[in-house]
Amino acid sequence: MQYMTDSLRDKLKTLPNEPGVYFHRDAAKKIIYIGKAAILKNRVMSYFQVSKNRDPKTALLVADIADTEWITVGSEVEALFLESEFIKRYKPKYNIDLKDDKNFIYIKVSSDEFPVVTYVRRPMDDKAHYYGPFTSSDAVRRAMRMLRKVFPYVTHATWPKRGCLQYHLGLCPGPEEGAITAVDYRKNVRRLEMYLRGEQTKLMADLEKEMLRAAKKNDFETAARARDQLRDLLSFGKQKVFGDTEAFDLSRDQALVGLAERLELPVPPRRIECYDISHLQGTDNVASMVVFTDGMANRDEYRRFKMRTGGNDDFEHMREVMRRRFSLKNLADWPKPDLLVIDGGKGQVGAVLGVLDELGIDIPTVGMAKREEELIRRQSGSGQTFKGHWDNEAWITDSAEWNVILLPPASHVLQLLQRVRDEAHRFAITYQTVLRGKRQVKSQLDDIPGVGPATRKILIKTFGSVRGLKLATTEEIAAAIGTSKARVVQEYLAPEVIPDGGAPATIKNERTDDMPVADE
Repeated sequence: MQYMTDSLRDKLKTLPNEPGVYFHRDAAKKIIYIGKAAILKNRVMSYFQVSKNRDPKTALLVADIADTEWITVGSEVEALFLESEFIKRYKPKYNIDLKDDKNFIYIKVSSDEFPVVTYVRRPMDDKAHYYGPFTSSDAVRRAMRMLRKVFPYVTHATWPKRGCLQYHLGLCPGPEEGAITAVDYRKNVRRLEMYLRGEQTKLMADLEKEMLRAAKKNDFETAARARDQLRDLLSFGKQKVFGDTEAFDLSRDQALVGLAERLELPVPPRRIECYDISHLQGTDNVASMVVFTDGMANRDEYRRFKMRTGGNDDFEHMREVMRRRFSLKNLADWPKPDLLVIDGGKGQVGAVLGVLDELGIDIPTVGMAKREEELIRRQSGSGQTFKGHWDNEAWITDSAEWNVILLPPASHVLQLLQRVRDEAHRFAITYQTVLRGKRQVKSQLDDIPGVGPATRKILIKTFGSVRGLKLATTEEIAAAIGTSKARVVQEYLAPEVIPDGGAPATIKNERTDDMPVADE
């Protein structure tokens, strides 16, 4: 544990498990750093954990900390914008020294009659309102996507001739369609800006007053809108925005630093993509792609692939996934990973590297062989063959082509890669189960008279499985597909019972496994 005074140690014991903003002060009581946290206790205490891999600038900050204060907020979104406001107000030394200003991003609200909300790298003297700087572009964009659902705003400076896609999605108020007046739109934007300034409490009070005032006037539409905005703002507390890490402090994560050292990467990998193949005896073949950003699962970036290649050739499936993942379109739309992790051994890794070589793409790639949890990567050294040797607690076996690394179970690097690999496996299995369940449900419904593709789709979506359909009441099925079809379905799926004294009862459809639809 990094040295600290007894009084500070006792104070930090009271840190809450809540999101918030924290303030590090030096011996002169001056604020030297301001940060945000998804969980204050975890984030603040991490500063005082001894780490030989700590960035020198971060080490200087920690050495200067004499006291720490914090405030809790209702959500990570609040913490994100409140941190920015406090940094702008206090201009702490280390927030300036530790951040590279070319990575800053600002939210710009123009001064137009219908203000336009955009992102810029530097503010200008143009009468617009600027909020920032923010060091994490991804976190800001995620937060603004959430806020836009509550306070829809315009993002295009030149209006389209008709309602834009965002208007039809409820994210743009549609001034080009005459769907909102300039007065009402500016009122909406003012409330958005209150949130950006960290005035959440005042904003919630204003919305509550408007809701009550409108209800008294029997203006139920306005009251309902204010109620929904309040509800949505309160729901932010359940949303993940930035996790419990910060961009400049990536070097603090020993697992990522150790991974970079072990795989000879120039810097710790910020974006890790992991791939897994799943099938059932060559059918319902799928692949998963999961993404970990700064060591944390980034579920918004997950992708899944339904294989076009049949059979149970995992190597060919992996080649297909790589060609689709690194197609020209996806290269343009999806960020390039810093590291690829493959669930498999030399065969799977070789298949991936073969495609990357074909495409002229150079991305560090490592495989994880399940049996011994070995790390497999292409040999980058002389190619000399060794029986094996120890290297910093890892057993290394080199050959002319491959570098095989066996890490101890307690290794943070191994545990990180296991989390990544296990998540890819879970995601692939979930999708494969969905397809299998849909196929089995569909096959049992194919022969029911009067039940066509559209009706089958409704039944699959509503009840998820044949078992779920059999357990449903006539009223529930009728609500989905109508009374006459509901009777036909129930009659077809009902078990055929032989009268007493005859043969044992038989079931028309033998397979009744419940194949639930996944929750992603």
